[in-house]
Amino acid sequence: MSVLEGIPIDLSIVLGSTNLPIRQVLKMGRGAMIPLDCGHNDPTLVYVNNQLVAKGKVLVEGEHMSLEITEVVQRVR
Repeated sequence: MSVLEGIPIDLSIVLGSTNLPIRQVLKMGRGAMIPLDCGHNDPTLVYVNNQLVAKGKVLVEGEHMSLEITEVVQRVR
């Protein structure tokens, strides 16, 4: 496994998404709220190199956030 340790990957944790016009983004200030297309109980998506690999839920404990993996997504061939 030591051969793999130096290989970089792009890891993305996606809570949700939205589409906003640029004019709205430019008007935003500190503390602005952006509504997302997901609910409180919807899974958080985990992408590796832009491919969905897992789903999970965000855990918050004091100042620390973590992600609990609840499902590993099977690759479609």
